[in-house]
Amino acid sequence: MSLQASDFELFGLPTAFELDRSQIDLQWKSLQREAHPDRFASEGAAAQRIAMQWSVRINEAYNRLKDPLKRAAYLCELNGAAVNAENNTNMPPAFLMQQMEWREALDDCKALKANDAKDKALEKLLDEVDASHAQALKQIAKLIDVEHNFPAAVGQVRALMFIEKFAQEVQHQLDASS
Repeated sequence: MSLQASDFELFGLPTAFELDRSQIDLQWKSLQREAHPDRFASEGAAAQRIAMQWSVRINEAYNRLKDPLKRAAYLCELNGAAVNAENNTNMPPAFLMQQMEWREALDDCKALKANDAKDKALEKLLDEVDASHAQALKQIAKLIDVEHNFPAAVGQVRALMFIEKFAQEVQHQLDASS
């Protein structure tokens, strides 16, 4: 195995979006046991340094594979369709309208004075955002695993980035009002 192997090759997993999280965790634990620098303590500094490189590489791969958003972006990049979220903010008009509606709904929630009403409105908004999150994950799985349409998946990955960030913002507001 090479340090340059893909995360999927390193973990012995299929190159796919839909993966079993428990299998990813199991593989991570197994790889970390094999590469842990303490296992090479008696073999000198060079062996420990190499073990440390492997341990870091395994952790980087694990962090990408366990997170559906990072895994989707990684798969797109492996297949020549870089997400480039910082440079490419082009989104379909319908999604932009949805973003604006959510922003307005969040502003309306913030303006509510009664905590019970605010909490209920925030929970309703969060439920709606969570449903969009689940739908985006299904769409990404279809585009990547079934259609192998990585350029189209890039748009869904960027949408999912926004959805996750917005969900965190709504959750923060909910936590702050409680």
